[in-house]
Amino acid sequence: MKICRPTTPARRQMTIADFSGLSKKRPEKSLSGGKQRISGRGSGGKVRVRHRGGGHKKLFRFIDFKRKDKTGVPGIVAALEYDPNRSARIALIHYNDGEKRYILAPDGLQIGESIVCAPRTKVKVGNCMQLKNIPVGYKIHNLEMTLGRGGQIVRSAGTAATLVGIDGVHAIVELPSGEIRRLRAECSATIGTVSNLEHNLITIGKAGRMRWMGKKPQVLGKSMNAVDHPHGGGEGHSPIGLKHPKTPWGKNAIGVKTRRKKKSKSHLLRPRVKKLRKK
Repeated sequence: MKICRPTTPARRQMTIADFSGLSKKRPEKSLSGGKQRISGRGSGGKVRVRHRGGGHKKLFRFIDFKRKDKTGVPGIVAALEYDPNRSARIALIHYNDGEKRYILAPDGLQIGESIVCAPRTKVKVGNCMQLKNIPVGYKIHNLEMTLGRGGQIVRSAGTAATLVGIDGVHAIVELPSGEIRRLRAECSATIGTVSNLEHNLITIGKAGRMRWMGKKPQVLGKSMNAVDHPHGGGEGHSPIGLKHPKTPWGKNAIGVKTRRKKKSKSHLLRPRVKKLRKK
């Protein structure tokens, strides 16, 4: 983590990620391509999600979350790279059969190391194997929830799940949220913690940096005109003048259930731990 010198008010609290450990190379051309900007618009071209748009142009990297078709084929870590589309770092793998792939880089993975994906293999950072063959208590990431679908959860920077135990055909896993869930023991996962552990310590510092990320400013409804929001109108920053806060489209914003009916919780052993609010 780099701390900026306070040359301006914006840079006084700003922190920037340290890229010194990454390879100084261009992204692999065969594993990258263009990325269309959605900017919060739906199929009709109208804004469906507000406060999105603009931002720096990004090149999309194709990440191999499955690694199933490379079962038993060793690979060498050729480079550790930055990916603007995710918080974690990525690793370029050169497999022994001549093919190249990008994977999520675990913390501690070094250039030149050998990794492999197999149902049962050596317990080593970067290796991918089935949950039933991983020792209890190990940290894992890129966790598969449905057989054959590849890694679906525990993929953001600094996250890791913990294998709690094996119960017959199921594996018991504690997720980063504190939730304990049962998964098929044949599902795969990668050993280790996702790289870029200090990502949550980054301080943006200024509004312009958020615009680079494609996020527009948000304005309170009470600061708008009455024609733009139910909270708008009045003199200055006045109260909303309503019994219940409203959405921009006139619906109640508090006390309304918005979640869909959830599926069966038969595999959920403990719900996620709710974080205590600071008083």
